[in-house]
Amino acid sequence: MLWRLGAVVLAGACLVSGLSGPSAAETYPNRSIVIIVPQPPGGGTDIVTRIVGQQLSTQLGQPVVIENRTGAGTLVGTAAAAKAVPDGYTLLAGLTANMAVNPSLFANLSYDPIRDFTPLGMMAEYPFVLVVNKDFPAHSVKELIALAKEKPGSINVASAGNGTGQHLSLELFKLMTGVNLTHVPYRGAAPAYPDVMSGATPVFFDNLSSAIGKIKGDQVRALAVTGSKRSTLLPDVPTVAEAGVPGYENTVWFGLWAPKGTPPDIVAKLNAEIAKAVADPEVLRKIEAGAGEPMTMKLSDIEPMEKKEIAKWADVIQRAHIAVR
Repeated sequence: MLWRLGAVVLAGACLVSGLSGPSAAETYPNRSIVIIVPQPPGGGTDIVTRIVGQQLSTQLGQPVVIENRTGAGTLVGTAAAAKAVPDGYTLLAGLTANMAVNPSLFANLSYDPIRDFTPLGMMAEYPFVLVVNKDFPAHSVKELIALAKEKPGSINVASAGNGTGQHLSLELFKLMTGVNLTHVPYRGAAPAYPDVMSGATPVFFDNLSSAIGKIKGDQVRALAVTGSKRSTLLPDVPTVAEAGVPGYENTVWFGLWAPKGTPPDIVAKLNAEIAKAVADPEVLRKIEAGAGEPMTMKLSDIEPMEKKEIAKWADVIQRAHIAVR
């Protein structure tokens, strides 16, 4: 009984001390921070997170550890982050796939990107690029649309797999133009390129970061990029919207999230530090060298953007009848 009373007194003393002492943000961080990346090392999510994470470590004076937790696409790592202690020491690298697409792509998803996470800040966005075989008869988006309408279903279009960003780029294009193109899924972008270059599957909406080398190497032709503006790496290549499909836009965006319940002062501190990191000249240089654009957004705007993206891809997935399991 005396032990129990002592425990209560001690807890009360700690509570009073906490109220009169420094805020969580003033002492945060006092140890290493883990960022869970729900994709393998070397991919776009991993690269962007490491670039920004390294700068955050410098700014915060503590190690920032990148932990790749892969499995079931992005599901395993994202679910693990959702269950982490909300103290600011375990964060999640979020992207279009796990924070906007998965709720409609997977039945019985074990996490909810809005309910289970608090946004911290955006890092970057990367466009896709519509490339074709060098001998493909269409030399513009309008010519591709005309050819597809002339020969419905006869043009094969590659993707990196069902439900991937490459696939969704294609389905959005089909829905907005009314053309009938045949989707051919591959196990990643790399296995698709031999068929793109041979002409067996001559059209591909690929990530610009993985396609740029083949474009510069004159192995494929770029018809358009999918962002809201032209890429600095391909200034002569129009956007899909410019090239004849008004309103078309699709990029992969990356940001950092924390488990819901993370103290607001820590959220505010991390938001400021992420914005500072993304504005660093060396971080900007590295992101742009990899075919990306830095992405900044007010903290209050991130969740509304996320909800808008969830609704957008839910509509595409439903209308295109996309299912992965």
